[in-house]
Amino acid sequence: MARSAATAQPRTDERLVRVNVVAQLVRRPDLGAFAGAVAVFALFAWTARSVHWASDLGIVSQWTDQAAQYGIVAVPVALLMIGGEFDLSAGVMVGSSGLLLGLLVTRTDMSIWPAIALVLAFGMAIGFLNGYTVVRTKLPSFIVTLGTFFILQGLNAGGTLRLTGTVAIDGIDTAPGFESAHRWFASSVWSPYDFKVKVIWWLALTVIGAWLLARTRFGNWIYGVGGDPVAARNVGVPVAGTKIALFMLTSTTAALLGIITAIELRSIQANEGVGREFIFIIAAVVGGCLLTGGYGSVIGAAFGAAILGMAAIGIILSQWDSNWVYAFQGVILMLAVMLNAAIRSRAARARSR
Repeated sequence: MARSAATAQPRTDERLVRVNVVAQLVRRPDLGAFAGAVAVFALFAWTARSVHWASDLGIVSQWTDQAAQYGIVAVPVALLMIGGEFDLSAGVMVGSSGLLLGLLVTRTDMSIWPAIALVLAFGMAIGFLNGYTVVRTKLPSFIVTLGTFFILQGLNAGGTLRLTGTVAIDGIDTAPGFESAHRWFASSVWSPYDFKVKVIWWLALTVIGAWLLARTRFGNWIYGVGGDPVAARNVGVPVAGTKIALFMLTSTTAALLGIITAIELRSIQANEGVGREFIFIIAAVVGGCLLTGGYGSVIGAAFGAAILGMAAIGIILSQWDSNWVYAFQGVILMLAVMLNAAIRSRAARARSR
């Protein structure tokens, strides 16, 4: 009896376990984005019930396609914001990359696969220039990438007009190798519902980004340089290299989206992607990223992209004026900022107990 009593393990109070689980959930930056995605889905399930929003897979394919256009770049933008920086040139890079692909295959008769490789290298180069300029000059990334935005936009419009006589490039589908590239970047993967392969690109990038952030040393570096770059440098974190890598990742994925867009549409406009940089940032903020850096979630950014994708399609299917989408985006941004502040405050109180 005495021996069994001595070896008996103390029972854990189930109330404490429940509180610990709740505290862990509250600390997650993607909690608000998940709740928001559920709420927005429920909203349009009610307002667009005449088109079977919640049950028609054809409708689901429409908003996931839109969400993928936002999420492919929102994921690296979230990583960049966690690292304490911004990239306002990500939107225009989509157009620049698509235009470069179009010029290479229509003006030089290049096969599409070497052209894709050059476009991705171009994206990496622009990202390197952005990152290197930021870390060397100590200028705010907001200013540096805003300058890049205007430079690229000028080249997109002026350069395309000078070389082709128009502000659009057609005939991308005539390039050698186009059909194989189309299968990889713009095909449908679930007939007859027309789910696009870009959704797989979006989900794959989300998984990779979440793994990088949670399971690798590089993820720790991202949090470190965003939270306190001086302290991070003092413990051996390569602050400059980490920031440059994040800028390169952002520009390269923007180039990837430009490739996907050009191949899917078989043409590209000079103003493609302009203004979308704000959508990427909104998705990241909705996902829990702070404007000050050091905090955020890639999975949350994916939920943020899903919210914006649902809004873009749901407003139309609800037969509202499509201009309301901008107001919706603004409201979502403001609510996300306030919710993130509340979650951070709650998490800080939970840690102090």
